[in-house]
Amino acid sequence: MKHIQILGAGCPKCTQLAENTTAAAQHLGIEYTIEKVTEIDRIIEFGVMMTPALVVDGKVVASGGVPSVDEIAELLSAPSPSTEKGSRP
Repeated sequence: MKHIQILGAGCPKCTQLAENTTAAAQHLGIEYTIEKVTEIDRIIEFGVMMTPALVVDGKVVASGGVPSVDEIAELLSAPSPSTEKGSRP
């Protein structure tokens, strides 16, 4: 299951990123959870300086803009760091 986080204060771009991400995940048919992170302290912990940002399984994969549904689908299709060959738990 992918854990997806949308980082941002709830602006229109943040909302669009959440919608695009949901559409991409549903299109791929993957199991996922989405969490909207709006607290600035938590956003800063990710090292993000521009929102909105997209985090997949704890890794920031996009920030400062709104990727298309197709671009997000490609990001979600990438192997998680914990499932890559040769990685350690």
